[in-house]
Amino acid sequence: MTQVIEISTPDGVEVVGALQEGFDEILTEDALAFVAGLHRAFNERRQELLARRMERQVEFDNGALPDFLSDTEEIRFSSWQVAPTPEDLQQRWAEITGPVDRKMMIGALNSGADAFMADFEDALSPTWDNIVNGQINARDAVRREITFENPDGSLRTLNEQIATLLIRPRGWHLDEKHVLVDGEPICASLFDFGMYMFHNAAERVARGTGPYFYLPKLESHLEARLWNDAFVKAQDELGVPQGSIRATVLIETLPAAFEMEEILYELRNHSAGLNAGRWDYIFSAVKRFKSQPTFTLPDRVQVTMTTPFMRAYTELLVRTCHKRGAHAMGGMAAFIPSRRDPEINEIALTGVRADKERESTDGFDGTWVAHPDLVSVARDIFERNLNGARNQRERMREDVDVSAGELVSLDESGGTVSEAGLRANISVALQYINSWLNGVGAAGINNLMEDAATAEISRGQIWQWIRHEAELDDGRAVTSELYESLRDEELESLGGSGESRYGDAVEILDQLVLNDEFTEFLTLPAYEYLD
Repeated sequence: MTQVIEISTPDGVEVVGALQEGFDEILTEDALAFVAGLHRAFNERRQELLARRMERQVEFDNGALPDFLSDTEEIRFSSWQVAPTPEDLQQRWAEITGPVDRKMMIGALNSGADAFMADFEDALSPTWDNIVNGQINARDAVRREITFENPDGSLRTLNEQIATLLIRPRGWHLDEKHVLVDGEPICASLFDFGMYMFHNAAERVARGTGPYFYLPKLESHLEARLWNDAFVKAQDELGVPQGSIRATVLIETLPAAFEMEEILYELRNHSAGLNAGRWDYIFSAVKRFKSQPTFTLPDRVQVTMTTPFMRAYTELLVRTCHKRGAHAMGGMAAFIPSRRDPEINEIALTGVRADKERESTDGFDGTWVAHPDLVSVARDIFERNLNGARNQRERMREDVDVSAGELVSLDESGGTVSEAGLRANISVALQYINSWLNGVGAAGINNLMEDAATAEISRGQIWQWIRHEAELDDGRAVTSELYESLRDEELESLGGSGESRYGDAVEILDQLVLNDEFTEFLTLPAYEYLD
């Protein structure tokens, strides 16, 4: 790709990604100095915390199970509350999520949702163009200057009433290889967060709101503490009031479920609540207990929010949040309505409605959807069941008493492993990886919005089923040979040709499911295939 502009960089910072028109407005010398300062201040601790994840994994591989922390009992049993919720986050009945694509951002902000999570993480393929253009799009959205010209020449603009904007940066485990600080790739989390803060924090505050975030993939309260320290430093350096930042933490890893109160406590001056990130949570359960055959889960479609270990964690999340004055946000409805098949729509919408009815009656304050057509479905259910109240944080759910054993009751999931389930996992993983390599991180597959989290479940289950030779419902064992045979059949049915990257997708998926070692995130090896 031709470099068409030049920029100035601070000492020790090198931008190795190609520079296109407009990139110089984001990658200013001052902005790069700011994110480099965050990296230098916090990257060593980040690396230590990532190493601790691997140390815990060794413990799990040896049969250990997580438990509530003994050295933080004082936090769990003392009286404290998170900071008061800002006015524009009081009502979050329906939140829509999607990548920081310009057209999609306008559609999401105009969708009628209460909030929009613009995603630099699982719904975005982190090509350099996507990352920097995402920052441009976020900047323009904050200033209500974002527009998009349709193929017919008509112009998409923002409505007068739009959703409250939240940003999800990438997780602690990811690097941004296109920016080097002192010769090493910059922490992707701090790059995404820092660039958005530098360009938009003061503007958000001036407009009567604030820089709001979703924080992904946390596994401990110490990782939340690292975010909080980054928040404090960023606000000080940018001259915005402490507490301007508000963050909702996705409880989407199984270890984090044992530290929900501690996570809220670490972020208490910046907290906006917790979210039940269901798809990543299932993947985390597979990953963390990958070596324990009794915890092998059935077909992905059989693991629902009423599966015992999932039910336990969501109920505990509601109780934890409301005990501390924080919002409890429900999980994703990933269904994409079909324009051609009313029967598919009705079956799926029945499931979506049941899911949102359960969440609202369980005490959640709001929920997530992936498509604008589902906003009114979710919003109407929450409005009705909350009797028009903006939230239901007063519902303490003191009837909930979840034990450590219930949180890890994967062996009570029931269900079966089937050839159809194995085929579905192979097909979804191949299609998603192909889409991701082509720069699209939110892919519509079989009327579902698949992102990295759902693809992770698929490849994680394949690895685990092969590893433990899981028995199919027809009596056959899942082996590498069976996987390879079904993979070839599914690949042929997909008909990958032209500009597809199914060859690379097969190479990546084989590496992920056939290697003896389990790869932490599929995006780590796949990132090496991106420019």
